Amino acid sequence: MNARARLTILYAALVFAAGTLLTTLTYLLMRGNGGHRISVITLGPAPDAMPPLPPSIQAVTLTDFITQAALALAVVTALAAVAGWLVAGRVLRPIRTISATAQRLSAENLSERVPVTRPLDELATLAGTVNGMLDRISDGVAERDRVLASQRMFTANAAHELRTPLTTMRTAIDVTLDSRPGTEELLAMTADVRTAVEQSRRTLDALLALAHSQAGPGVRHRVDLAEVVAHSLGGVDLTVRADLRPAPVRGDPVLLERLCGNLVDNAVRHNCPGGRVEVATGGAGGRAFLRIGNTGAPIASEAVDRLREPFVRGDGPRIHTGRGTGLGLSIVDAIVAAHRGELTIAARPAGGLDVVVHLPAGEHSG
Repeated sequence: MNARARLTILYAALVFAAGTLLTTLTYLLMRGNGGHRISVITLGPAPDAMPPLPPSIQAVTLTDFITQAALALAVVTALAAVAGWLVAGRVLRPIRTISATAQRLSAENLSERVPVTRPLDELATLAGTVNGMLDRISDGVAERDRVLASQRMFTANAAHELRTPLTTMRTAIDVTLDSRPGTEELLAMTADVRTAVEQSRRTLDALLALAHSQAGPGVRHRVDLAEVVAHSLGGVDLTVRADLRPAPVRGDPVLLERLCGNLVDNAVRHNCPGGRVEVATGGAGGRAFLRIGNTGAPIASEAVDRLREPFVRGDGPRIHTGRGTGLGLSIVDAIVAAHRGELTIAARPAGGLDVVVHLPAGEHSG
């Protein structure tokens, strides 16, 4: 039995019970008052008293009342059942709509939503709750697809980046051992192998740092970005313009140090001879910021967002230039996301990049 039938039976039963109770009370009142004297208005001389109704008339009256009341109660109960069926269908229509919408949804189709009726009663609230749940599920599925696509691309790129140094080492060894190498050839081969091993080590270290960043920060402490950036700027050979004001945040000190170091390293590596690096830190409105800009080769605006992707460098994807692993900004992006911040990258018209990081401020030590 569905909900509509149950509501109809309940509504009809309530009407029947109320009618039965009303009929019973009326019957008892009539029976109790049946022996009382009645007063009538007469035009002639009034008698001293009127006799009570004869028992036969009282019995007939009560019998007729019960018969007519039962018939009326049956008719009213039937009408109540019909009205209850129609009212229950009207009330349950939003629930049927929600059920039909849920049956049409799937992992590939989460765009449909339940219509919210007026007035905003409990059923409208339920429809809004279901729509909110569908929005969260849709966002989760979209995020899952994005992460899976990113992981597939990352895996392919990582395999390519790690295979290249291995190929270099294998080629250097095979070419050297094809003949009777002397000391000079062996030293050259050793230098090539060492360079390839160092490249592999840097790539693996960057991959581990990226995985650590995506896992989220550990124990949070108070960290001043100004102090971390000042430490990262030590030993920079280029011209540095620094405006370092206090920028306290709460986060993982190791990850935040890696964030600042990667941004400074990126600004130095992708610069030009005689170029400069501009750094500023500060805080306002409950947020701390770190801004790093550099001179360098012009970058197309449509290629800026791709710099967040793993193994994509300013001079093209997967191009070995000896200038880093191509994971610097990917690690920065992951660290900023783990700290619930915002990363903005913009190309300068004259060349180079402006990178701005906003993080929630942290005024208390941890």
